[in-house]
Amino acid sequence: MAKNQQELLDFLAGLGIETTTVSHPPLYTVAESQALRGEIAGGHTKNLFVKDRKDRYFLLVVEEDAEVDLKQVHHIIGASGKVSFGKPEKLMEFLGVIPGAVTAFGIINDVEKQVAIIFDEALLRHDVINAHPLTNEATTSISREGLLRFVEATGHEARVLKLTA
Repeated sequence: MAKNQQELLDFLAGLGIETTTVSHPPLYTVAESQALRGEIAGGHTKNLFVKDRKDRYFLLVVEEDAEVDLKQVHHIIGASGKVSFGKPEKLMEFLGVIPGAVTAFGIINDVEKQVAIIFDEALLRHDVINAHPLTNEATTSISREGLLRFVEATGHEARVLKLTA
């Protein structure tokens, strides 16, 4: 059973990672997020849940306004051929979230390590990173170091690559 927002925040607190969470109406797009969030400092994420031809899954975490060339990114991430978006059913199965709530925090639910998480190096230039805490009805702010420590605590490797131009 997928973890919820409170279980995620408890997990982070148990690791000694400080976070701040702001609740808001559901946000489904970057544009909605930009219009509603007000003054939440730091880098804001956009997340792409993709798969390759061998059904290997990747979560690409980039800045909200970054552009990822889906026709070329497979060369960077080591995918087998071009990538396509993963189906909502797989998103729920692996990360425990729905479309519109995709987040780096979702890997807490990937207990079988089916998804490789890859951060764009430009996003990690921010000291504070903002992401949905398993729901698109809130935004959680976390330090860059805290986010990377969280990823490792889930048993995943936090890969950092240049995903955007």
